[in-house]
Amino acid sequence: MSEKQTFDSLKVSEKLIEKLRESNITEPTAVQAQAIPLIFEGKSLLFQSETGTGKTYAYVLPLLTKIESAENSVSEGTAAKTPQIMIVAPTFELASQIKTQIKAVSDIKTALLIGGAPIKRQVENLKEKPAVIAGTPARLVELLKLKKIKTDGLKALVLDEADRLIAPELRDFTMELVNSVKKQVQLIAASATITKSAQKLLSASRIKADGSSETEVETLFLPPEDVLKKRITHLAVFAERRDKIDTLRKVLLAEKPSKALIFTGKLNQVENIVSKLKYKGIECYGLHAKTEKTERKSIIDRFRSGKIKTLVTSDLASRGLDIPEISHVIQMDMPSNEDFFVHRAGRTARAGKTGTNIVIGDEYEMKNYARIEKKLGLTVYPKVLFKGKLTAPFVPE
Repeated sequence: MSEKQTFDSLKVSEKLIEKLRESNITEPTAVQAQAIPLIFEGKSLLFQSETGTGKTYAYVLPLLTKIESAENSVSEGTAAKTPQIMIVAPTFELASQIKTQIKAVSDIKTALLIGGAPIKRQVENLKEKPAVIAGTPARLVELLKLKKIKTDGLKALVLDEADRLIAPELRDFTMELVNSVKKQVQLIAASATITKSAQKLLSASRIKADGSSETEVETLFLPPEDVLKKRITHLAVFAERRDKIDTLRKVLLAEKPSKALIFTGKLNQVENIVSKLKYKGIECYGLHAKTEKTERKSIIDRFRSGKIKTLVTSDLASRGLDIPEISHVIQMDMPSNEDFFVHRAGRTARAGKTGTNIVIGDEYEMKNYARIEKKLGLTVYPKVLFKGKLTAPFVPE
């Protein structure tokens, strides 16, 4: 049996380890234990691991340790003046979260470069010579074309939620970034799901014009920890469409979640749900694609800190976001794609915790839920509201 890995044995810097301890992170997850040594070796890597397994720190810790080492080995006057790490994320929320996670463990200067925010301010931030830049693909491409980002000193390019980044709507921007950096730059791609076409596309990006490969792209696929089966309790509550919001209100009162994330696939339903819950005295907030950027950030920050207990959202927030202590995910409809179901449910039971996923659905949606239950090997418990509690349905003898 191999010896259990620690952050120290993985050669993560002591400064970072101390900061991790302050956040009650004392042991590496499985993906961290396997990915960190490969990234330290400078290998280009595509790695896949379930939601909530610590993928961000799997690449952040070794890359930040490398920057610290480089800074310690050179005199102050010769420190790097251009970004050393570029992290690309599909959404403003995920890019912002990555910066927050870096800030939690390190004082290495990091710039957030996202669309929808003033580009002038971001240009000013780049003049402060950040070692790490994190942003969304379109804005990063825009800043590259304006020659505000220099990639000469870039050591690593990270694609977080890589499958989203190479989906049709973002692929052109992402590949422009990938192809704009030198072939020897370390390429790291992380996701809960990486397709064969994604592997092929990213591997091909490292091949030079003469057909040779500067850096071979390795793959790391972590066996599923079955978070969906083992740590999440799945419940089904039947409701006709017209009764759903009132049923949601009763479910919230019955379950008393410490922190609840409520999903609807219909953008225009977010405000409708929020207004009706507030009318009934339940304090909550809404988040969707049309929410103004600064307001989105404020809402997510307050939800993360616990100042907001109930958040209603479109599928904007269903992927990549790591909000601690979400006790309940409530789905007000069944998403058309089962991947969305998985990513929605995966917002709870993160970092080794347990959680509850509740679907409030009509007859059609319950049939769809039964199909997903069978396909994913889940156990779904039907529940009814009785005297202010969620209980098993009464079955007459």
